[in-house]
Amino acid sequence: MIYFVGAGCGAADLITVRGMKLLEKADVIIYAGSLVNPQLLEYARADCQVFNSAYMTLDQVMEEMLKADKKGQMVVRLHTGEPSIYGAVQEQMHLLDENNISYESCPGVSACFGAAASLNLEYTLPDVSQSLIITRMEGKTKVPPRESIESFASHQASMAIYLSAGMMDELQERLISGGYSKDCPAAIVYKASWPDEKKYICTVDSLAKTARDNDIKNLAVVLVGDVISKSGYALSRLYAPDFETGFRGKGIDK
Repeated sequence: MIYFVGAGCGAADLITVRGMKLLEKADVIIYAGSLVNPQLLEYARADCQVFNSAYMTLDQVMEEMLKADKKGQMVVRLHTGEPSIYGAVQEQMHLLDENNISYESCPGVSACFGAAASLNLEYTLPDVSQSLIITRMEGKTKVPPRESIESFASHQASMAIYLSAGMMDELQERLISGGYSKDCPAAIVYKASWPDEKKYICTVDSLAKTARDNDIKNLAVVLVGDVISKSGYALSRLYAPDFETGFRGKGIDK
């Protein structure tokens, strides 16, 4: 059996309990060494085989998975953050399907949620934004034209932008061109939840300068939206005295 496990955004104790237990049982661990916290490997058994996929091609990763499966071994493919977001897992699952190998997924904490925790931020404030857009700038991996930064910016919802810290000047221009005001609140969170985490509150038109001034070139998530100011929002109706639920309201025993 192959398990795709989300390592979380950085801190070793942000992996799920399920993910930790899978690491403890694994015969083979293939981890994304470029971003996964190596402290997570301390959960592995002493006799566990460990491979760093940062030095491997897809074919080499699959070779080790297939080899382990033939031996009846349990494999943990340890991905950074939440594997379903920029995790390149589907191509691996497709090849496992072709080889009739069973697999399961274990979710993890993605960087945008680690960043929100660092800033004590809520992305969905009533009357401000009720949506979170997760996207990226185009780099080596293409982005469909219909998913341009400008098209998403036109909604002026909360936005978390991955894999774009090295293109901050262009990102800034495109956010403004798409619809965000120059003074719209923004934030840069570098290595969210890691011991060397850095976080900066700025505005959309100062994103590039903030990144340059603090030497942020990679490993950062960019947040944009009025929710960052933590103001101008309405209280949740869920806790209003006149809002009836299955637990509170008319006809409910106290």
